[in-house]
Amino acid sequence: MYTGNELRDMFLKYFKAKGHRILPSASLIPKDDPTLLLTVAGMVPFKPYFQRRVEPPFPRATTAQKCVRTPDLEVVGKTARHHTYFEMLGNFSFGDYFKNEAIPWAWEYITEVLKIPVEKLWVTIYPEDEDAKKIWEKAGVKAERIIGDPENFWAAGPTGPCGPCSEIYVDLGEARGCGKPDCGAGSCDCDRFLEIWNLVFMQYNRDEAGVLTPLPKQNIDTGMGLERIASVMQGVETNFDTDLFRPIIDYVAGLAGLNYKDDPKSDMALKVVADHVRAVSFMLADGIRPNNEGRGYVLRRILRRAVRYAKLLGIEKPFLESVFRIIQRDYAHAYPELQENENFILNHLSLEEKNFQATLEQGTQMLQEKVKELLKKEKTVLTGPDAFYLYETYGFPAELTEEMLAEQGLSVDMPAFQTSAEEHRLRAKEQSQKMRAVVESPELMEKAKHLGATPFVGYDTISSSVRIEGLFVDGKEREDVGEGEEVMVFLSATPFYAESGGQVSDVGVLKTPRAEARVLEVKKGVTGTLYHRLSVTTGVFHVGELVEAEINNLERQATTRHHSATHLLQAALRSVLGEHVQQAGSLVTPERLRFDFTHFSPLTPDGLRAVEALINEAVLKNMPVDATEMSLTEAKSSGATALFGEKYGETVRVVRMGMFSQELCGGTHVKNTGEIGLVKILSEGGIGAGLRRIEAVAGLEALAYLRTLDEQVMEVAQTLKAQPTEVGKRVNGLVAQVKDLEREIGQLQAKLGKNEAEGLLKRVQEIEGIPVISAQVHVSDMEGLRQMADLLRPKLKTGVIVLGAVSEGKVNFVTVVSPTGLSGLHAGQIIKEVAKITGGSGGGRPDMAQAGGKDPGKLGEAIDRVPTILRGFLKK
Repeated sequence: MYTGNELRDMFLKYFKAKGHRILPSASLIPKDDPTLLLTVAGMVPFKPYFQRRVEPPFPRATTAQKCVRTPDLEVVGKTARHHTYFEMLGNFSFGDYFKNEAIPWAWEYITEVLKIPVEKLWVTIYPEDEDAKKIWEKAGVKAERIIGDPENFWAAGPTGPCGPCSEIYVDLGEARGCGKPDCGAGSCDCDRFLEIWNLVFMQYNRDEAGVLTPLPKQNIDTGMGLERIASVMQGVETNFDTDLFRPIIDYVAGLAGLNYKDDPKSDMALKVVADHVRAVSFMLADGIRPNNEGRGYVLRRILRRAVRYAKLLGIEKPFLESVFRIIQRDYAHAYPELQENENFILNHLSLEEKNFQATLEQGTQMLQEKVKELLKKEKTVLTGPDAFYLYETYGFPAELTEEMLAEQGLSVDMPAFQTSAEEHRLRAKEQSQKMRAVVESPELMEKAKHLGATPFVGYDTISSSVRIEGLFVDGKEREDVGEGEEVMVFLSATPFYAESGGQVSDVGVLKTPRAEARVLEVKKGVTGTLYHRLSVTTGVFHVGELVEAEINNLERQATTRHHSATHLLQAALRSVLGEHVQQAGSLVTPERLRFDFTHFSPLTPDGLRAVEALINEAVLKNMPVDATEMSLTEAKSSGATALFGEKYGETVRVVRMGMFSQELCGGTHVKNTGEIGLVKILSEGGIGAGLRRIEAVAGLEALAYLRTLDEQVMEVAQTLKAQPTEVGKRVNGLVAQVKDLEREIGQLQAKLGKNEAEGLLKRVQEIEGIPVISAQVHVSDMEGLRQMADLLRPKLKTGVIVLGAVSEGKVNFVTVVSPTGLSGLHAGQIIKEVAKITGGSGGGRPDMAQAGGKDPGKLGEAIDRVPTILRGFLKK
């Protein structure tokens, strides 16, 4: 029996022997592909090669690709095969070979390497693909075991590369089937016929209108799910029974004090937890952070679902970290990012688990409110929409809601819940289908592909004589452009840095003796071609002519100071806070820098001062700043810091600042740290769970900021008639004086309130035998109103108090009923009617309530109506 790890290695080695290059799995974050939130198939990283937007650097490749899909999230654990995270084994040809090679290799691998009996195998093809049928027969498949299936046409998304496909099925035996007469490969959803490999003959590109056009070359894209083939080779009923899952499931079962296979209900929960924690671990390892949108929301939802199902199993204590350790142990040899990014993963697992426990508590309270409503209405079934609201808002699965209600003899309308869930799913699916790439014009893309990568000469010069290679207006190519037009320009080379790595692009001018244009921004396309967006201010530019490209050097220098300061900042943070600090985003402009990083608590004032001091010490040392190109392996072994979640090429640029900082970076920098001049941190704060942000200024911008502070201090000093050095002392004295005055005012107000309260006690009236005080009083806020009510309550002992006051143009009310339940009166109901007269509302407990109103002119009328309102309640 082969293990999952052995099966992964066997596949890759087989195709290596067939001339394929083994590549590491790409990130779960698709690169330069806005049509997808996550990597959903093995071919996703190769879409630019299939479309020839980028020329493939090798003709064929093989991978074990990490994938995440969530459309069928609700059925995970209920079926034998559905997962959120899975591994896709694949072999790929980028115009190098096609069906004649792919089909025989697949058949050879299945029958001769894995040795699956031929009599158990079936093949499905696209009905119109006669070529594939002939090749399968030639490979050794009997004609009666080749079935046409109109659904055998595959694509990774709504747009992009696609083509007909052939699928290989394994017959797992009649005992696993449904028993229907028409049960067969590709035509039945039962567990008997299991699809193990899909061979896609990638030969078309589908546009947004659904139109198919032939790709420049015919390609091969295959996908074999590792979990599926492991279940076949290990002879187990479900993917969850393979060695890829059992260690996780058995560990979770141990935490819950259960045995796997004892109870179908707990088995499903065990499968969900195992699947989801595995998915979350790999998503975190690739730098995806939990949040409330995009792929971060997908991660958070999967994680919370794991915690919910663990709760159903009886696991109350934090458990995610210990389960991650099992996953890390079994997978890190193939996916070292599970080890390399351990601190990041563990910190987010801990924080999310802790935060969600608080959310669950809120949901429990909401459920209990729903229960009270049911009992009050003498009903026993919670509606489907209410159950779905609990699920969607508080993360309560229907199973957990059912369990908690059953303890109280209640139930859930599950059919209505499923209806609500399906409506929500359809809305979400419709929304996701609206996601489309920001598609450039075909002419523009074709030109960029033809030109290839634009040489960047801006590390060494601020101006360069270059040739115009292309002019585009509104996506259409032009031979010349003139004054007033906004143009996209391709150049033969450029000194302009393109927006990348958080650094904004350079700006400047393009000019000839007869024409000039402002360069507004520069961006890089997937082919490495740099797109220069510019506005023509005078004259006419022509394709093919030489122009002088000159960057705005003052802005470039300011940007480089801030970029180099960012590197010093990251090194200082790691020195002060620890090596767990990872960059989570940045913005570098001529005016300032912004740096986002992973850390799970605010920096103390002393910590911030220490970071700032380290940075400026590094500046004063005037360390040389060197940039060197080397292999990625060399860079990592040298200890260079990389941007977490970023995928780099084989050759990288390493920027060193003495012995203080060493990072992978393609940006522009100062020559020596002394050129930065000064770095001043402006702010530090949280921007999300486990994420902090620092904003700072460097160089002349730091000087300008300090001058502004100096001017403000001088202005305050003049107002206080004090020396600038004495401002702090004088302000502290004034603050203390203000506090003393506020205390005196408070004492006077309390005395006045006491006197006013004593006056009110002399104005008690009786309504139906109940003592009542209703009056407009003079207090500054709601707190003063409550204090006066507290003064009156013990002295009135039995009765009703209704007080109103005007504060800042609004009305405040307080009502007291003492003792609680006096003659059936309810303070919240009384105050609601009183406040209504002033255009307000409110409520509260039976003994005490408060409310607000909008119309101060009607406060007197409201107080006068109190006796009438009370009589109305007493008659009920």
